[in-house]
Amino acid sequence: MSIISKYNRVSYVFDTMEIPMEYMWFSKWRKKILPELSGRVLDLGIGTGKNIPYYPDECEVVGVDISDKMLSHAKEKAVHKNNISLFQMDAENLAFKDDSFDYVITTFVLCSIPDPIAALKEMKRVCKPDGMVVNLEHMKSENRIIAFIEDLFNPLTVAITGVNINRETVENAKKAGLNVINVENKALKDVFRLIKSKP
Repeated sequence: MSIISKYNRVSYVFDTMEIPMEYMWFSKWRKKILPELSGRVLDLGIGTGKNIPYYPDECEVVGVDISDKMLSHAKEKAVHKNNISLFQMDAENLAFKDDSFDYVITTFVLCSIPDPIAALKEMKRVCKPDGMVVNLEHMKSENRIIAFIEDLFNPLTVAITGVNINRETVENAKKAGLNVINVENKALKDVFRLIKSKP
């Protein structure tokens, strides 16, 4: 089953599934990170639009997602926001010119993109030279026990949801040519991290 089919299938229950995580962590992180952004922002893998309420009105936000069903839920959240534009698009092949955005952000997206390095290269390409790529993601821990558990369960999570829980996202950002300037551990030791990079 393709990644589009998987996310179309779960789109109707996606927000409900993530209520515990939103309550414990995700909404707090969104509330802290997103209001600080400015200028033209690309939200890559915007999904059902859970980031939308946290963007300042001064931002021009362009949200893209590969799943049309996920985007339909994002459109509902953006109905009263004049600064949000939404498009169906593949993260590995963005239809934007080079140096188009002040910020490119992902929130829990790189785990499900088939080729995360290709997507990160596209983020680098469309981000302005003085802009920033911001990735709030879960990834493979540097703790051996946690990493073993992630590797053990990864085939199951991929089969059910298309989500990889053992991606090495910091290293992938570097392989994509991004200059990683800061990595902040957010939860579960270093499973959830905030990565900030320059093109």
